[in-house]
Amino acid sequence: QVQLVESGGGLVQAGGSLRLSCAASGRTFSTLAVGWFRQAPGKGREFVAAINWSGASTYYADSVKGRFTISRDNAKNTVDLQMNSLKPEDTAVYFCAADPRWPLRLSAGYWGQGTQVTVSS
Repeated sequence: QVQLVESGGGLVQAGGSLRLSCAASGRTFSTLAVGWFRQAPGKGREFVAAINWSGASTYYADSVKGRFTISRDNAKNTVDLQMNSLKPEDTAVYFCAADPRWPLRLSAGYWGQGTQVTVSS
């Protein structure tokens, strides 16, 4: 079993930055792919970014490429999402997810409870 806890959400003005963190406990973290998804009001959950078990491979949704960066620290059991140049359309609840399979998909087996990110115009 894996427990994921997100932190770092909040309210920021357009053009600003936020850093989300996902802390994991339970099963060996370093064997899992980890990523971020988001869900805006009235919309489905969508993929944002993911990183493989070693950190050697990452991929991003087209909508966040060049603005968001995902990283991990297996010694600390954390995965961070640095979000720069934020836009109002980035407003959503952001969820951390993990799974042994790569690439990471909506079918991921482990999920956090989510953290709210609100970007004001």
